[in-house]
Amino acid sequence: MKRIGFICKAGRREPVELIRTLLPWLHDKKCSVFLEKEAASALGLKGCGTEAIPGLVDFLVVLGGDGTMISAARLVAGRNIPIMGVNLGGLGFITEINKDDIFAAFEQVLEGRCRIQERIMLDALLLNNSKEASRFTALNDVVINKGALARMFEMETFVQDDYLTTYRADGLIISTPTGSTAYSLAAGGPILYPTLNSIIVTPICPHTLTNRPLVLPDDRVIRVVPKTDSEKVYVTVDGQIGRPLIKGEEVEVRKSASITRIYSPSGHDHFELLRTKLKWGER
Repeated sequence: MKRIGFICKAGRREPVELIRTLLPWLHDKKCSVFLEKEAASALGLKGCGTEAIPGLVDFLVVLGGDGTMISAARLVAGRNIPIMGVNLGGLGFITEINKDDIFAAFEQVLEGRCRIQERIMLDALLLNNSKEASRFTALNDVVINKGALARMFEMETFVQDDYLTTYRADGLIISTPTGSTAYSLAAGGPILYPTLNSIIVTPICPHTLTNRPLVLPDDRVIRVVPKTDSEKVYVTVDGQIGRPLIKGEEVEVRKSASITRIYSPSGHDHFELLRTKLKWGER
């Protein structure tokens, strides 16, 4: 594990200064470091394109927040490359290493003592006449909603080939356990342990109050058929990418063949993370 790539939150000085501190230490450990062009330029070094980094490294270090981590997870999807997330952002549910602990975390990784958590991902297929028109991969969630001010609309929803219900809601969130502490939680969904093999279906502001979040095994395929003739319906993946649906398109969400592998230092306590980030027990 001697070839290390760095992905940094764009436009921030803090990740660059942290790399500046790390470089001599990593060189002493005989590690090769691969940097994005922006960070490399700020350090007077030669960098490479972000898309090229996964093919050059043994593991990836993300310096930023959960959003940067999620982008990096999609970047390495299918490559089996583990990621170390260092929190320089806000909540930091998946960038769980504090910057003050980064040297200790590196020691654990380089000595092979750091655990790796495997997190499921989702594939979102946009289907037109049963043919795949687009495909996206998500670490957190796939969201289907309308862009109009009056956003409520109907979504006929199936699990496998079994009819589930027709949601009348502002939208629908289909989430992984990793994403259970993101948008799904804000919409009233449950918190799942991040390594569970499950998928959460959470309606956004459902018109029928008995439409509650549903937890499914991760071998189920969820198909959503928007029933609207006006205003565009959007599919958003991890809150970062996506596109509007063309009239007649359906959305099929299933467990991806790709997984995200995240370094979890020894001593990490997920329940302490929840207590701290969500301020449980505080008045």
